[in-house]
Amino acid sequence: MSKNPILHSTIKGEGKPLLILHGYFGMSDNWKTLGNQFSEDFEVHLLDQRNHGRSFHSEEFNYEVLVEDLHKYITHYQLENIYLIGHSMGGKTAMLFAVTYPELVDKLVIVDISPRMYQPHHNAILAGLNSVDFSIQNSRSLVDKKIAELIPEFGVRQFLLKNVYWIEKGQLAYRFNLESLTENNSEIGEALPPFTVFEKETLFLKGDKSNYITENEEPIIEAHFPNSKIVEIKNAGHWLHAENPKQFYDEVCDFFK
Repeated sequence: MSKNPILHSTIKGEGKPLLILHGYFGMSDNWKTLGNQFSEDFEVHLLDQRNHGRSFHSEEFNYEVLVEDLHKYITHYQLENIYLIGHSMGGKTAMLFAVTYPELVDKLVIVDISPRMYQPHHNAILAGLNSVDFSIQNSRSLVDKKIAELIPEFGVRQFLLKNVYWIEKGQLAYRFNLESLTENNSEIGEALPPFTVFEKETLFLKGDKSNYITENEEPIIEAHFPNSKIVEIKNAGHWLHAENPKQFYDEVCDFFK
């Protein structure tokens, strides 16, 4: 076993444990609003995965270690029969966790990602983030201006800039471990291993404007998750939980009931 500490999390509410895993370059804070809503009915755990948010940094970064981090967390808090939600990279972690430790998961929600392999496509984002020199870009607006040279989408920059914080007076830094994420970028698209199956109820949510889950993915989803359904979230792309939180919340609550 690695000597890595327990993942950082925010825990709210009481009842059945509901664990939520953010996506690549994200953090638990991205789920704060929905987490508060879910905490009216559940004990919500908003987790930072390794190399993200306030969790520990590590050179090692792949889905196998992310699954072991989650298992260690669940063991530490003595959780069982959990509900598990994962978005994008977090969805890949959640899928692998569910097929590895099915006895711990009661129901599974996968947000805008499928079990298939995805080609690495974050190169512009990584280049933009790596182009920042915090001794020169020493304010949030200067960081934004610098990464805008390679990341023109305002919404994407806003999402990434949530990771910029004051490590000390006058010195900005990223919360995520950019070095490890850059080094291990190819791991993010990895497919779920063949012949792995999770038999329990699973909900796949996809944005109607996103191309992460199309009709082409339906057979592979069915093969790994025979007891699953796919529901479309209206007027939403890849960040459907942020773009249409009301429908997202309603669909998830219906599924858990």
